[in-house]
Amino acid sequence: MNMSSLLAMVRFAERAFLVPAMVMIATLSLSSIAAADASGEQLASYYDRHMAISGGTAYGWTGKERPTAMVAEVVQVGVAKDVYYALRKNGTLLTWSGSPANAMVLMRDVVSFSAGNSGWLAINRTWSLWQGAGAVREPPRKIAERVMAAAVGDGTDYYLTTAGDLYVRGQANRGQYGDGHLVATSDFVKTASGVAAVRAHSGHALYLDKDGEVFGTGGNVNGPLSAPGLGDKVVKWTSIFSGAKAIATGAAHSAAIREDGSLWAWGSGFAIEPTKIADRIVAVSAGNGTTLAFSADGKLWEWDGGSGPRQIALGR
Repeated sequence: MNMSSLLAMVRFAERAFLVPAMVMIATLSLSSIAAADASGEQLASYYDRHMAISGGTAYGWTGKERPTAMVAEVVQVGVAKDVYYALRKNGTLLTWSGSPANAMVLMRDVVSFSAGNSGWLAINRTWSLWQGAGAVREPPRKIAERVMAAAVGDGTDYYLTTAGDLYVRGQANRGQYGDGHLVATSDFVKTASGVAAVRAHSGHALYLDKDGEVFGTGGNVNGPLSAPGLGDKVVKWTSIFSGAKAIATGAAHSAAIREDGSLWAWGSGFAIEPTKIADRIVAVSAGNGTTLAFSADGKLWEWDGGSGPRQIALGR
């Protein structure tokens, strides 16, 4: 969750006259945090599927394909391995594979969501968290209250409360819980506090605390968690980076945006220690080997396995 996402949620709340929700957001006192990862306000990546928003229109593509305009009036996008997701400004959460003409409605009155290969998590206007299984036509079920952000990994789910507490449920064999747990639990377990944002991918996760410090846990064979536990795993939340306002993590690498707009990356395709790769960046996402970033001038850039960047054109 980022300040731009928070502002988008507040704008949605204003349209629905949700004054209590606005007050709740205002009391969080979070630093400015930009969008990132498998679902974000501007960018989303998961494996080799990507989305970006330009001028309110969601564009989607896989691999090296040219981005295609898909849905208009979109405020957030998300992807899984085989499907696209889009949250429209009216609060309708859509999903489709192939043509967006076949999009189905997953849920209404949504202010934020997270998507991944195992399904999706959505937060509604009362800050309740709902879980659904991909495009399955079963209704979602409510799993938590007073939630402001969520992340879907490969078999491990995370959510962040309005108090800044981080809860985890699902696979734990790689240390995904961050509290030393290596056995899955059926209930969500609190594993951290003072958290401002969380991102998850294949067997590992990052969180950003309210002071801008980045912590990681889980599998670290190729360095998405930098040097700690390199070649194996990290089983407790461990500090990786500082001075950040945004985080993203892909299958084997991670990225962060600092307060000055500089973009840093580490893991597969990059150095193990965080290394600066760009300046004036406002949003970032990470996929299988791809890193996508919007610069302050609205241009979209791609790094492929650490090489690049090259500019990606959206629209005509």
